[in-house]
Formats: sequence, C-alpha cells, structure tokens
Amino acid sequence: MGKQLRLDKYLSDMNVGTRSEIKAWIRKGRVAVNSKACLKPEHKVIVGEDRISFDEQEIIYEKFLYYMLNKPDGVVSATEDKINKTVIDLLDTVRRKDLFPVGRLDKDTEGLLLITNDGDLAHRLLSPKKQVDKVYYARINGRVTDEDAALFLSGISIGEAKPCLPAKLDILVSDDISEIHLTIQEGKYHQVKRMFEALGKEVIYLKRISMGGLLLDSSLKPGDYRRLTEDELELLNK
Repeated sequence: MGKQLRLDKYLSDMNVGTRSEIKAWIRKGRVAVNSKACLKPEHKVIVGEDRISFDEQEIIYEKFLYYMLNKPDGVVSATEDKINKTVIDLLDTVRRKDLFPVGRLDKDTEGLLLITNDGDLAHRLLSPKKQVDKVYYARINGRVTDEDAALFLSGISIGEAKPCLPAKLDILVSDDISEIHLTIQEGKYHQVKRMFEALGKEVIYLKRISMGGLLLDSSLKPGDYRRLTEDELELLNK
C-alpha cells in the first residue's frame, strides 16, 4: 500500500492552493477522489492508488521534486534559520515541507544549488567516494600562477588530518585580481577559501557554476529558481 495523506495535504503539496483555500474548495465539492466528490479535507487518500482531481483535472502526486536555484549573496543554505533568510524561503511558490539544499554554499557564495527531497540523490552527489565534480568561478586578490595550479593538483593542506583531494585549477586571468575556475570533488567547510588562504591569497568572490555535470542556467538571476528538466535529472542520476 502506498503512503496515506490527508486530502488537503495532498493538494497542498502539489501547489493547488493554500491549505485554507483547499479546505474551502473541498467543502464546496470541487475535489473528487476516484471520480466521486469528497467533502472532507481530512479524508485519507493513498498516494499512487487513489485518483485525485480538482475541477475535473487530475492531480498526480510527485514523490520527488528537483529545483535549480541561483543562490544569491546573503542567504544561508539551510531549511530554516531564526535570523537569516534561507534558500528554502526563496522557493516562494513551493509548499512542500520536505525540501532541502544538496550541500551548502557559504552565505556570501552565489550560484548553483540543487533543492530536492531525494535523499539518495543528495548522498550520491555529496559523497567524496562518488567523485562528483563541483566547479566554481572565483575572483582572487592576488596573482594566481601555474605553480599554484600544480599545488592544487597535488592536494592542498588546509590544516586538517588529511589534505584536500587533488583539485583542477584553471587560470582565466592572472593579475592583481585573478579569475579562475576550480574543480573539486569535496565539500569541506569554507573549502575553496581555505585552499587559497593556504597559498596566501584571498577569495573575494565565489560562485558555483556546475555540479555533477549540471550547469547553472545563465537565464536565472540571483534568487531565481526553476524545475530541473528530464535531461538534467538524467544527467545527475548517471
């Protein structure tokens, strides 16, 4: 037997309306369960077995949801925070309560963040054993050199028991303010900033541009989000 849900929660999870709106619509007979009007918001339905319709349009329950977010500066990568706005707060049209960010970007770091309720996928993307590439664009206060790139490839020590895994540093601009792409396969606390600090350089801007082959949609402004396409989801599941 599939998961049981209250009828109003089923419809709320699928963004049909607010919980209070949905309760009113149910009581007015606009919602049917297995082609029969149901007037009780608390009625239990079986996900995947019962057919639910609103105004004669079938509402299919989706077990997993996947969103691409262009995380802006000043927002924390958490499901809730008493002080700061969270990445979940940005999903203002999504009412699912089980969504979470896959990994964390620092409060001042921008860019690609996957929001989902699929714990298995999140584990696969975050586990260092899976060697999933995460690519960042950064501006660095200081001239980044080929010698730095060689050190990154050999494994930078950031003061922990083990050095970081080898990372690929591509230098885009080498100047007083350098620009780079960095590919890593871990997600240690403040990792990119600490790696450059170990070389005496400071990260002054950081943005994640891809993860596991999933590229940040260039049309998404900071704070914008959208559902993943089927092709993008297939890419992440490879």
